[in-house]
This record gives sequence, C-alpha cells and structure tokens, in this order.
Amino acid sequence: MKKLFQTLGSILEISQGSNNRLRSIEGIRGVAVFLVFLVHYSSEVSPYVSSFVQPALQFVSTFGTIGVDLFFVLSGFLIYGSIMSGDSFSYKSFAKRRIQRIYPAFITVLAIYIFLSFIFVSYSKLPQDLSALAIYILQNLLLLPGIFPVEPIITVAWSLSYEVFYYLLIPLVIFCMKLTRWNVNTRIVFWGVISVLYIYLASHPLWTNHVDQKIHLVMFIAGILLYELYSVKKITLQYGGTRFLFIALAVFGVRSFHYHDFRISIGLIFLLFLLVCLCAFDQRSRAYKWLTFTPLRWLGNMSYSYYLIHALALKFCFLLYAKYVSASYISSSVYFWLWIPCFAATLIASFVLFYTVERPFSLNTKTPLTPKSSNLPQTQKSLSQ
Repeated sequence: MKKLFQTLGSILEISQGSNNRLRSIEGIRGVAVFLVFLVHYSSEVSPYVSSFVQPALQFVSTFGTIGVDLFFVLSGFLIYGSIMSGDSFSYKSFAKRRIQRIYPAFITVLAIYIFLSFIFVSYSKLPQDLSALAIYILQNLLLLPGIFPVEPIITVAWSLSYEVFYYLLIPLVIFCMKLTRWNVNTRIVFWGVISVLYIYLASHPLWTNHVDQKIHLVMFIAGILLYELYSVKKITLQYGGTRFLFIALAVFGVRSFHYHDFRISIGLIFLLFLLVCLCAFDQRSRAYKWLTFTPLRWLGNMSYSYYLIHALALKFCFLLYAKYVSASYISSSVYFWLWIPCFAATLIASFVLFYTVERPFSLNTKTPLTPKSSNLPQTQKSLSQ
C-alpha cells in the first residue's frame, strides 16, 4: 500500500519548489470537481430514485452547479495574478501556454465522444449532413459552445468557452487600462464596481435567454479581487472558511424548492467564495488543513481531466446499471450508495486521461508561466499553467 501511495504521488503531485503556501488551491479544485460530479451523478441516477428522495437529489444537484463557479474564481485569481505580478508579459507565449494547457486532453476526449457518437447513435448530437457535421465539430474545436448558442459535444465544455473568453480579455484590459500602475485600492474599487454593475445588468432583456450561464462570468472578477486582497494587501481569514462553503452550498441548494432572484444567489456566492479562499489561503485555518488532505489535492491536480471525462464514465456506469437492473426498479436508498462505485469509475477514467495525456502534454513542472521574480508562490505558478 505504501509503495502504491508513493507511485500515485509521483504522478499526481505537480507542485513546484518548496513553497507550499497555496497547496490548498489544489484541494479547492478537488472540492469543485466533486461538486460537478454530484450534478451529473444526480441526473443519471434520477430515474431510479423514489419520489421521496427526489427533493434531496434536486437540492444536491442544484448546489453542485456552483463547482464551476469555484473553478472560475481560481482561474480569475491565477491568470490575473500571473500577468499582474510578472516583470514582462508576452501575449504570444501566454496564448501558446493556454492552448497547450487546454487542447491535448480536450481533443482526446472530443475524439472519444465523436467516435462513440457513431456507435451509440441514439445518444449522438452530430448532424447527419456532412457540411453541417464539419461546421459543428469546428465550432466545438474552437470552444464556441457556451459563449455562443451552440450545443457542446462534450457536455461540460460550455465552461471552457468562458475560460477562453477570460484569457483573451483580461490581458487587454490590464494593459489597455494600465492597471499595473494603479493603486491597489483603486483597482479593488474598480473591480468591485464592475462586478456589481455586471450582476445588476444581467437581467437586461438581451441576456434573458442566457442569464443563468453568462452571469457566471462575474466569478472571474471574484478571483481578481482575491488576488488583490491576498497577494497584494496580504489579507487572509483564520476562521470561517468551511462554514462559508456550506453556507454557499445551502444558498444555491435552496433554489431547488424556493425561487428567488438569481442575481441575489450569484452575489452571495461571489462574496462567500471570496471569503472561503481568503480563509483557505491562511495556513492557520482549519479550512487549509482539510483542503491540503493529500487525496483531495490529488483529485484537484487531475481535476481538468476529471472534468472532461467524468460524465462519459458516469454514462457508461448507468448503461451497465440499466442492463442488469430492471427499469421498473425504484429505490429510496440507491442514491446514497451508488455514487461510491460510480465515483470510483470516474476516478479511474480520469487518472488514465491525466497520466497518458494531460500530464505529459499539458503540464510543465519545470518552467513556470511567470518570471522568477514574480510575487506568486511556486505552487501558485505551477497551477496557473
């Protein structure tokens, strides 16, 4: 067992250097991707669950959606920080690194989805017309689903278009507005005002059809403010991180049975996730201690591979389940135990993708994205790649 643990560690540990102040980021990613798992697991198991359990299922599924928001906060923090803290910035190198980080695992999983679409035709999203098929695949390759009204071939890939949009926009904003020359307090006020205006204007008629998705872009600003507060002003919280996380889950979960303005929920999640991270970054906090639990960090380190392929692994699990369990079988307990073997299956599939594709082709553990003189801790640099 010890040898197995050491072998896994040699593969799943991706931090650089001896500075481990932000190892908790890895754990936060692990939490985020587990929340996303709960969403898709709840969707797949729903037909087999009794009506008595459905409210609990809907509650979990609803709060699980904020796992993506947590990813956006971390991306906002790391990418903004890598640009603001560097002595120099090359857009070409930045874009090249982003492409290297995203595409190897993405193209691999996309190819699997396309291949399986020709085998399991009933599940296929591919158009029959060849020209329409070529355009549809190109749209997915360009990561257009999400920002644009295109259905993604990979279910979760809509969020990647938001990531790419942020990657393209934030360097332009920083350098066109010369934010590096601004006083930190001025930057905090600026980003705070932008976030409030963005959330408020999300109800504009032009947004109506996509408000539940496009409003999530504001979470990148939460990450920007996190950088300003933590990395520049050195502000952390010693208490309350775990409590803030559970409050965030409850705030969003309540939406499964009580309607309230979506902007209120997003505004609260924005604030709560900012507080969660400020606490998680303080080594004295309990949140830091459990977020640096090694298996959770390992899950966080392969979270991108997990995010891309877990839905496919879950679909396979439930195809097997449907084959051996009668469609008429409804249970009150299956929801509470079936997630364990399903989660194990998703971990195996994700590990294979991480080990064979993401780690060798996307992760550069020797050359950090930002210059050596950067104020970012070494762990933060490696995770921003």
